[in-house]
Formats: sequence, structure tokens, C-alpha cells
Amino acid sequence: MTRSSKANGPSLVVAPRRDLCLNFANTVEWRGSEPADSLRGFADLLRWSEANGVLAADASERASDWSLKHSAEAAAIFTDAVVLREAIYRIFFRTAESKAPDARDVAEVNAALERAPVRRVLAHAGKGFGWRLDRDGRSAAALLAPVLWSAGDLLVGPDAARLRHCSNDKCLWLFLDDSKNGSRRWCSMQACGNRAKAHRHYLKQKSA
Repeated sequence: MTRSSKANGPSLVVAPRRDLCLNFANTVEWRGSEPADSLRGFADLLRWSEANGVLAADASERASDWSLKHSAEAAAIFTDAVVLREAIYRIFFRTAESKAPDARDVAEVNAALERAPVRRVLAHAGKGFGWRLDRDGRSAAALLAPVLWSAGDLLVGPDAARLRHCSNDKCLWLFLDDSKNGSRRWCSMQACGNRAKAHRHYLKQKSA
């Protein structure tokens, strides 16, 4: 679904982290138990985008000002963004289980990629480079272009083999397993890993 409105000129996006798409998918916590969504509206989406390098601070401010005057369009963009997030999550969850993603989810992401700005102009940014984009409209695909690039690059690259989901069936966050032997099971040892250890200890003590 395409929704657009006239936007300001070109913006600079620093090259996205390879796991940016997973960070976006993980904006819902505890998917296997009582899901908690950290994105509740367009303002939250902008804050996440700025914090994760998807939008520069000035672009985020302009988008926020625009949303105050176009609340219905902003709400529709947010709805589309959530649809994209869930498609991305399902694609990578099934990939992590060595299963083929649903064709409808792949089609959803492909359609968004087709509407997203194209990476074709490099520009110097600080100590490195970023992509200079002509964002000629406001839509979920335009806003989340770096997330979509990250998803495509991850799926077609060698790191797809390192995709995992947390073994805590109440969590189910996605992550890349960079361990030497590829045996990482938890999104975080400090969180889900320690919970699992504590639960095993409890069961052992209870049965003793």
C-alpha cells in the first residue's frame, strides 16, 4: 500500500548495520508469551529511526512537524510500517529455522523495496560514507529504506546462515550468531540465558 506526500529534499543515511532489520523486528518483546510493543505510534517510529541511524535528527524533526499537520497520513504510514516489521520478522524467523519464508511475506518486502529510494549516490559523512537519498515522498517504504536494504542484504549474504531466534520460547528475539562454533542459543546470556540457568537450577532443586 503506497501513501505519499510532498517531502523535503535529499537526506544522508549512514550505511546501516547488517542487523538493523533484526533490531526493527525485535521492537516487540516477549513474542512467545505476553508481547510488548515498543512502537505504539508514528512518534515512537521516528524515535526508533533516529536512535538507530535510519533518520538524522533534522529529518526526524521535520517528519515530526509534518505528522502534526497530517495525523491521518502519519497513522497510515505507521500501520504500514508495522505490517512490514511483522513480514520481516516472519521471514527471518523461518530462515532461522531453515524453513522457506512465506511467499506473501517476501512479496510484501519486495513491494516495499520497489517503492523505497534507490542506493546510488555515495556521500562523505564524518569519518566514513553514507547514502544520499532523494526522498520524494512520505511512506513506510521511504522512511524504512535502510531497514529494507538491511533485510535484503542479510537474506542474500553469507550471514543468513548465522540467523537464530532465542531459545527462550517466551522471548523469540532474532539475532546473528557470531560465536566461533555457531552454538549461541540466547538473544542475551545476561537476560534469557541467565533465566534459563536459574529455571534449570530451580527444577533441579525441586526434584531433589
